[in-house]
Amino acid sequence: MTWQLRRAYEADLAAIMHLETSIFENDAWSQPMMARDLGDPACYYLVAFPPDDPDNIEAYAGLLAPQGASEGDIQTIAVADSARGHGLGRTLMQALISEARKRGARLVFLEVRADNPSAQRLYDRLGFVEVGVRRGYYQPDNVDAIVMRLNIPELESMLTAPESAVPTSAENP
Repeated sequence: MTWQLRRAYEADLAAIMHLETSIFENDAWSQPMMARDLGDPACYYLVAFPPDDPDNIEAYAGLLAPQGASEGDIQTIAVADSARGHGLGRTLMQALISEARKRGARLVFLEVRADNPSAQRLYDRLGFVEVGVRRGYYQPDNVDAIVMRLNIPELESMLTAPESAVPTSAENP
């Protein structure tokens, strides 16, 4: 399966919110919050879509990393059920990590639901380590957030190796 990645813009807001509310149901971001991030130069959001159907956004991911800041934060990542299991989440994460590095970040943080083991496995494989827990972070479900951190220099070789390079499209081997 192949996808194209491109920078997300405010024109993508409706498609992003459709995914956001269908995937995150109870703790979805509000439309004004998402619109704020899409327009914020400190944020970097990507969308993914099939090359022959650019209006069919199947995933998105967002990073908060002001230029020159030493830390970045993966704000969100969402992949439609139909696109899961083909490496798209990994490709989006690698692209965000690469962008954080370009902006000067040496650490990247994220929060993941304690009841989302598949996302936790992805982040583990990318080199993130657990650094804390935020009790009851996800509301109204009262689910804990596992706080994870990545030291970017440790992954520099992975991000620049030809077989792991961040492509403009992702292909399932």
